Amino acid sequence: MTTEGAATVGHTVRVLVVDDEELTRTGLRTLLSAKPDLTVVGEAADGSEVPSLVAELRPDVVLMDVRMPIVNGIEATRRLRAASAEPPKVIVITTFENDEYVYDALEAGASGFIRKRAPAQQIAHAIRLVASGDSVLFPEAVARLTTGRPPRREAAARVAALTRREAEILQLMAEGLTNQQIAEVLTVSLETVKTHVGNVLTKLGAGNRTQAVILAFEAGLAPGR
Repeated sequence: MTTEGAATVGHTVRVLVVDDEELTRTGLRTLLSAKPDLTVVGEAADGSEVPSLVAELRPDVVLMDVRMPIVNGIEATRRLRAASAEPPKVIVITTFENDEYVYDALEAGASGFIRKRAPAQQIAHAIRLVASGDSVLFPEAVARLTTGRPPRREAAARVAALTRREAEILQLMAEGLTNQQIAEVLTVSLETVKTHVGNVLTKLGAGNRTQAVILAFEAGLAPGR
């Protein structure tokens, strides 16, 4: 994940922490409560609790454990996206970044993932990123998660339909660059990048940046230029 630059969202980001281990929830609450622009509005011990808590607490971001005993993070993410036209962003928190569950959660609509043992600053930065409309991607890890899967002809056709500029934007997204960083690389405005990203998502039929990058890898795109 690229972490240069600040992610600004203009307001206090409301976070819901979902993990079946109380110690993990307590640790995350403590870490995040130390950040003036982040506030933990609630906790859940299982994915089955998430829809009602989201409706009640209106979080901007859900930190979602991928492995839970009753309703796991994958199904909880699917339910959130099905229940609302504008669901909160989801960041999967996991012990192992190559966990097959992580890939399924990303396909279900999570905006990215981060390891539970990541430094507090990295977790806070990830939350700010997704709250501002970016994603939390580790390109090499996502590439490994797609390794061994046969290329999807449908994904390749969608990627091939992109304009040259859109394909370039997708490549930079797949490298883990934020919108601001893409704007700097291409020497264009941030608004121009956002417009191109929106067009890429529409043409690929992707719900968010992360799903677009997964489609790109499934189409055979290699990380790095």
